[in-house]
Amino acid sequence: MFTKLRYFFLFIIFSGLITNHASARDQIRIVGSSTVFPFSTAVAEEFGNNTEFKTPVVESTGSGGGLKLFCNGVGLNHPDITNASRRIKLTEVNRCNENGVKEIIEVKIGFDGIVIANSRSSDRMDITLQQLFLALAKDIPGKDGTLTPNPYVTWNEIDASLPNKKITVLGPPPTSGTRDAFNELAIEGGCKTFSSFAALKKKDKNKYKAVCRSIREDGAYVEAGENDNLIVQKLQADPSAYGVFGYSFLDQNSDALQGSLVDGVAPEFEKIASGAYPVSRSLYFYVKKEHVSVVPGIKEFIEEFTNELAWGPEGYLMEKGLIPLTEGERNNTASASRALEVFSASELE
Repeated sequence: MFTKLRYFFLFIIFSGLITNHASARDQIRIVGSSTVFPFSTAVAEEFGNNTEFKTPVVESTGSGGGLKLFCNGVGLNHPDITNASRRIKLTEVNRCNENGVKEIIEVKIGFDGIVIANSRSSDRMDITLQQLFLALAKDIPGKDGTLTPNPYVTWNEIDASLPNKKITVLGPPPTSGTRDAFNELAIEGGCKTFSSFAALKKKDKNKYKAVCRSIREDGAYVEAGENDNLIVQKLQADPSAYGVFGYSFLDQNSDALQGSLVDGVAPEFEKIASGAYPVSRSLYFYVKKEHVSVVPGIKEFIEEFTNELAWGPEGYLMEKGLIPLTEGERNNTASASRALEVFSASELE
């Protein structure tokens, strides 16, 4: 009984703090993915210019970093929305729940491809998922089938068709959703092509993931931070290097950079939208429903983002490189998110 009363009074005190300090923040705070950042920023600016609400503050913290901040708790010291270039994980939902974030609204906004790009002053690379795994995985199968530390120094040591250049790939850190997706879609995608790993997956799923999603740490892969624009600049300065980032950044810099073909497919708008490009993913943002009635404009921001003039095939986000959902998905997502329907964690199990 004492414990129940204690939690009841804590709830009353907390509710009072939110009510009394509601005027302390009249501006939406958004954190999260660097890939979704340009889309979210464009919507925030449009929202601020054309409504009675202030322009939301948007920070690029990476998907993992954003979800950590988002799940830290409820209240004006915590962000209202987080962007993500991958879907939220069950462990993150559980952490949110533990910290009082019980009602999460999921908004899938479109598609993106992860590109392996380089300067147009160099040749364009045509690489398979298996070759990507052999180039960037921490451990690879040796001649006797056992795992061995990655020995490859140059691309053409893997296959004579690849460039005679030192393997140097600039990419995001572990806190990035792009890194998570790249590990899963590209590195694990190549790992799956080896029959020995298929057997390992059946025997020990945790070890399989540890091996098939681990990036080498000997300098061939360089963590370049959460700022994808910085990777773009470094590629322009170093024609021998390759970079890993979202399609929108390639699209915005197509005069200077080119995307490698992966399994013979170019990272192009239509190929990503159709799923033909093998390193494609969905993009999201997540809303803390507990904040909707406290911070002004959250519901209206959702409506702006899910407006056809924003995320539709002719919307202003397409100019930023967003690849739209199908019409049916857009209609369903807009309807659910505007009604503030809460995301069910059972979908992740």
